[in-house]
Amino acid sequence: MRALLLLLLSSGWVLADTVTPTRTLRPGTLITAADLAVRDGVQPGVFDRMSDVVGQEARVALYAGRPIPFDAIGAPAIVNRNQIVPLFFNTGGLSITTEGRALERGGAGDRVRVMNLNSRATLFGFVQEDGSIKVTR
Repeated sequence: MRALLLLLLSSGWVLADTVTPTRTLRPGTLITAADLAVRDGVQPGVFDRMSDVVGQEARVALYAGRPIPFDAIGAPAIVNRNQIVPLFFNTGGLSITTEGRALERGGAGDRVRVMNLNSRATLFGFVQEDGSIKVTR
């Protein structure tokens, strides 16, 4: 057993658990502990702790028994597509506030496209905890 462990460590592989769904989860599903199982396995780029996954939202379909890749889940969406949201832009001494339409869904911290309702310009911004969008250049 010790030789196997040394071989695994020297090859760059480490024994670890892998988090998998217990059922198929559709995109937009809020993930709970009841939706998950931990299986033995080694695979890079996937979650190995349930606590990192619980409370997140599936961004793509997650299939039962398959490991969950890092980019397959994210913060629960606060802003939905076509929702009217407040837009804020601050730089130096300039501060602009207006309304926009979200062109995609996003959770806190996500970068989303929005359309300024006054100018019809398409902008990018980051979703804030309160559901507003902080516009960036």
